[in-house]
Amino acid sequence: MSKKRIVVCGGNGFLGTRICKVAVGRGWEVTSISRSGEPTWSSVTSSPTAPPWSTSVSWQKADVLKPATYKSLLKDADAVVHSMGILLEADYKGVLTGKESVWSGLSRAFSATKGGSQNPLERQEGEELKPQEKDGQLTYELMNRDSAIGLAQEASFSQVPSFVYISAAAGTPILPKRYITTKRDAESTIASSFPKLRSIFIRPGFLYDSSRMFTIPIAFAGGAGHMVNSVLGGRLTALAGAAVEKPLKADLVAEAVVEAISDEGVKGVVGTQRIEDLANVAWRRGML
Repeated sequence: MSKKRIVVCGGNGFLGTRICKVAVGRGWEVTSISRSGEPTWSSVTSSPTAPPWSTSVSWQKADVLKPATYKSLLKDADAVVHSMGILLEADYKGVLTGKESVWSGLSRAFSATKGGSQNPLERQEGEELKPQEKDGQLTYELMNRDSAIGLAQEASFSQVPSFVYISAAAGTPILPKRYITTKRDAESTIASSFPKLRSIFIRPGFLYDSSRMFTIPIAFAGGAGHMVNSVLGGRLTALAGAAVEKPLKADLVAEAVVEAISDEGVKGVVGTQRIEDLANVAWRRGML
């Protein structure tokens, strides 16, 4: 199998670091781009010490909203991965931390729409994405939708063959609807606007790992919900969304992402079952 070169935008995050690790394990050349560069390891693993494999990754500082900071890194890449959407917006977090009143914070968080950037498809090559909210807030529209479209466009400009977008299986009742609609908007726009890209949309449910102990009980509850929903023939999906989707271990999803890049036949939406299938293929490959 030929050695590949991949660029992981958000490669220092919870899932991004695991994608980098799996790709390094295959002998691929891996570049991570993020605003802070190398991860704070205690936030993404169970140890504050950098693992041995991390020395094989090029941890680059760049801003996904400013293509000039990363464009040169896309040259000769086989795939670009977008793994940096947001789950909570700042005003929603403000309510949870007591920094903003419940009424003002939730009113803004659950508004029907917010500004993203200027239309990313109307930019010049390399032109930065400009937040449209007056306070520069990182909204779902900006981070889940426009940053992904902009990155896919820059990948297309650089003739990168494959693009992977880490999406989500569904929304949940506790999050604004815009969380999932912006992800679906990103998927449809990327698929229709860049036909030469082999676009892969990974749609996992809740991700867990023992390095983040708080994710374990959430995954346990989600697993129970998934079992009940299965017994009921999926009738809870419309109401509960991702809350009844099968939770997946973050390492498993990372394996599936790398396998999807490797398998030229994979494109389009990759849901939970397909994620598990791809991870199983990767596991069997590792046993050879």
